[in-house]
Amino acid sequence: MSYIGRSPQIGAYHKLDSITCDGSTAYTMLLDSANFVAESVNHLIVSVNGVIQAPTDSFTVSGSTITFASALSSSDTIDFIMALGNVLDIGTPSDSTVSSSKIIDGAISSSKLATTSITGQTAETSANDSDSLLIYDDSATALRKMTRANFLTGVGGNNTPAFLAYHNTTQNVSDGTTTTLNFNTEDFDSDGKFDTSNGRFTPGEAGKYFLFARIKPDDQNSYWGELTIKTSDDNSISLTRSNNFYVPSFTVSGVANLTSSEYAFVTFYHTQGGTRTIVAGTAFTHFGGFKLIGA
Repeated sequence: MSYIGRSPQIGAYHKLDSITCDGSTAYTMLLDSANFVAESVNHLIVSVNGVIQAPTDSFTVSGSTITFASALSSSDTIDFIMALGNVLDIGTPSDSTVSSSKIIDGAISSSKLATTSITGQTAETSANDSDSLLIYDDSATALRKMTRANFLTGVGGNNTPAFLAYHNTTQNVSDGTTTTLNFNTEDFDSDGKFDTSNGRFTPGEAGKYFLFARIKPDDQNSYWGELTIKTSDDNSISLTRSNNFYVPSFTVSGVANLTSSEYAFVTFYHTQGGTRTIVAGTAFTHFGGFKLIGA
């Protein structure tokens, strides 16, 4: 309910401080040595020399000043002044008398919460993605809630896209020809970004990726060969060479800073003098990679 002017005081009944008469008509009302402002003249019960005074007729009030119709001499006694306050006031509730149903939803701010209301609860060892977590927002100096799924989105992350592909059949590489290797079978492909038809990994999102590859030719005699991871921007990420000495396999790895549409692939070049066959099987010939978090 709204009011015109000053709204009614809300407070318990009070007996005001004693006043010593000094021949004046006006006196300051005090409560615990502090100025007291009455709700109205009709909210005061005043006794002088054992006689209850009539409001307005015998006294008036203005702010914290009570003014009597006639001056009170030093022999007069103001027995008491009782302030009634708001007669609808419930006063201060007694301990343990206010139930949760009496508190309006959202009425308690985080500043009114005791620390133990959180720290005193049972510690959980796991949470579902839909569970709500409490976090403290420094910018707003307030508690916020967030689902576990959204919380993990902003913290850490997954090393994806990620893939591993291999030859499930052999592939021939002619002498003196740089040949793109076709890893035609996937061991796994988290986001479907590796194309088995052409051996290309196109991440779909920009970032730094750790890429690695290994091949095993059928001829392990001494000859010159070069295994390279490249990108569509014609950048060689990493390569390994064998220069006329016995080598059972070639292994290469490196970090590529890829755009979302730039793709990576693997090539092999040799000068053995004939056609070399790349051995099949994930243990011998594979190409894989994953996104680096925080790089």
